[in-house]
Amino acid sequence: MTATRPSEFTRPGTTSVYGHLPLHDAAQLTKGGNQALIVLDEQVYQLRITRAGKLILTK
Repeated sequence: MTATRPSEFTRPGTTSVYGHLPLHDAAQLTKGGNQALIVLDEQVYQLRITRAGKLILTK
């Protein structure tokens, strides 16, 4: 898996291959905090923003 930087999602004057994907701001998901819960198929996952600005998703 290759990480994609937000700047690679859209570049002025180019068509993004990611244009059809929903884009969510992690800060909005956590409402300004550093954690959010995400549910998928009745399973709860925890999204955390680290001090280094990285995202961690755990079950």
